Amino acid sequence: MHASAAILLLNQQLTRLAPVDILILVLYFALVVFIGFYAKGKANTSEDFFLAGREMTAWIAGLSFVSANLGSLELMGWAGAAYQYGILAAHWYWIGAIPAMLFLGIVMMPFYYISKTHSVPGYLQLRFGEGARAVSAVSFAVMTILMSGVNMYAMALVMKTVLGWNISFSIWVGAATVALYVMLGGLRSAIINEVLQFVLIWAGAAMIPILGLIEAGGWTKLKAQIAVNVGTTDYGHMWSTLGSFKDNPMGVHWTGIVFGLGFVISFGYWTTDFLVVQRVLSANNLRSAKLAPVIGAAFKMAVPFIVILPGLLALAVLKNADGSIMHLVPESVAATTGQHSYNEVLPLMLIRYCGPGLLGLGITALIAGFMSGMAGNVSAFSTVWTYDLYGAFINKKASDKHYVAMGRWSTVIGMLVSIGTAYLVMNAASIMDYVQALFSFFIAPLFGTVILGMLWKRATHMGGFLGLLAGTVSSVGMFIWVQGDAGALRYIAMSANAKPMAENLYRALWSWIICVVVTVVVSLMTKPVPTAQLAGLVYGVTPIPDDGATTIWQKPIFWAIIVIVVFFILNLIFW
Repeated sequence: MHASAAILLLNQQLTRLAPVDILILVLYFALVVFIGFYAKGKANTSEDFFLAGREMTAWIAGLSFVSANLGSLELMGWAGAAYQYGILAAHWYWIGAIPAMLFLGIVMMPFYYISKTHSVPGYLQLRFGEGARAVSAVSFAVMTILMSGVNMYAMALVMKTVLGWNISFSIWVGAATVALYVMLGGLRSAIINEVLQFVLIWAGAAMIPILGLIEAGGWTKLKAQIAVNVGTTDYGHMWSTLGSFKDNPMGVHWTGIVFGLGFVISFGYWTTDFLVVQRVLSANNLRSAKLAPVIGAAFKMAVPFIVILPGLLALAVLKNADGSIMHLVPESVAATTGQHSYNEVLPLMLIRYCGPGLLGLGITALIAGFMSGMAGNVSAFSTVWTYDLYGAFINKKASDKHYVAMGRWSTVIGMLVSIGTAYLVMNAASIMDYVQALFSFFIAPLFGTVILGMLWKRATHMGGFLGLLAGTVSSVGMFIWVQGDAGALRYIAMSANAKPMAENLYRALWSWIICVVVTVVVSLMTKPVPTAQLAGLVYGVTPIPDDGATTIWQKPIFWAIIVIVVFFILNLIFW
C-alpha cells in the first residue's frame, strides 16, 4: 500500500548482539514454531484451516487485523519516510486508514460475513460471476507473492546488517519458520502469532520514541530542533502546508491526500485486500466481525508513535562520530557512497538507545514485524489460490480434505516462489516502488467494483467485470506513461509542481473513476440481475441480521464514533 517504502540497502554491520540478546531471538523463533504445532490439531477442515473455524473474538481478530499490515513496509519504510517527509507520513496511518477501517466494520462486514465467503474474490464471484473473480484472484495472488518476497528480503538485510548473518541463511530461516507454522495451523496459527508479534513490536519499538523524546526535551523542543536542522518548519505540520504542491516536502496537494489516499487507496486496501479482510472473517459472530476493525482502528491511530516519531527524532538527534548532524541519503546514493540510507532510521535509533537485553527485544520486534508481513501474505495467497483459482477453475469437485491438503501445499509452494522473488529483489534496488505501484493497480479499481456491487443493485455481471478490467488496465497504462515520460506526471496530478509521491495518489483516483464509470455505463446497457439473486449481497435487498448488541456499550457503531472523534482531534492538534 505504501508507495515510499523502499528496499533497505544496508551495507555494513551496525552492532553485535550480547548472549542475552541472542537467547531472546532464539526463544522467539522456538515459540512461533511451537504455536504452529499447537494449532495443527485444530486445522482439519477447510473452515478451520482457511478461516480459523470462525472462532476468533473481536479483540483477537482486531489485533491480528492490524498486525498483518504491520510488516517491514510499515516499520522500516515509514520510519524512513518520516525522516524524508516529516509528519506528513502520518497521513498513511490516520486519514489513510482510520475512516476505511471503520467503514469496513460498520458497512461492509455484514455482507462479507453473512455471505459466508472465504475471500474477497469469492464475494465478487457471488456478485459479478467468474470473470470478475478470476481477474481479482490472479492479480491478488501475484501481489501477495511479490510482497511476501520483499518482506523476506528486507528481514534478511536487517539480519545481515545488525547481526552479521548471511543473506541467504536469513532468507531461508525466516521463510522456513513462517511456512512451517502457517502450513501446520493455517490461519489460526498465523493469527495467534500475529497477536504475539503485535505485542512484541510494541514492547520492542516503544523504547525508541520514549527515550528519544526525553533526549530531545519534549515535542515542542523536538520540532524546534528539526526546524533548525532542516531549515524549515514544514516537517511538523500535517495539513497547513498542503494548499499547494510547492509548500510541503512531499510535493502533494490536499486533494491527493483526501481523495487519492484517504478515499481510493485507503478504502481499497482496508476493505477489499483479502490479506487483512481474512482476519476479520475469522470472527466468531457478526458483532465481533463488525467490532474487530473498530478495535484495529483504535490501535492503528497509535502506530505513528512507534513508526513515524522515530523518523522525526532522527532528524534532531542522530549525529556522526565527530558530533555533526548525520544526514541520511536515498538508497541509490547509499549504495555507491556507503552512507546510511533513509530506511536505516529504525535500526540506527534502536542501537542508539538499547543496551544488552533491550537490543535483543528490539531486534526481535523488527523480525516479528517482517514475519507478520510474510505470514499475512502467504496465508492469504493459500486461501485465494485454493478457493478462487484451483477450486474454481481446476478441480471444482474435490473433497474438503483435499482442499485442506492443497492449502498446506500451496503455503509451501507460495513461500518457495516468495524466496525466488526475494532473490530477484537483490538485483533491483527500486523493486519496492514497482511492487507498491503494482499493488495499487489492484486495490483502487477493486474497491470501485466491490462498493458498487454492495450498494447498487443495478450493477450487472458484465459491468463489474469490464469495470474492474478497465480500471486495472488504465492504472497500469498511467504508470507506464509516467515511467517513460516524467513530464506526464503534470497531467495525472494536474500540476507542474507535483512530485513523484503524488503520482500513486492521483493514478489511484483516476483508475477508480474509470472503473466506476465503465461499470455504471455497461450496467445500464446490459440486462439487470434478478433481485432474488442479490439477497445477502446488496444493500436494499438484504435484511441485515441483528448483531446481538443490547446496550450502547456493546454496539460497534458507538465505539466507531468514539474512534472517529479522537481521529479528528488528533488531526487538529497536528494541523
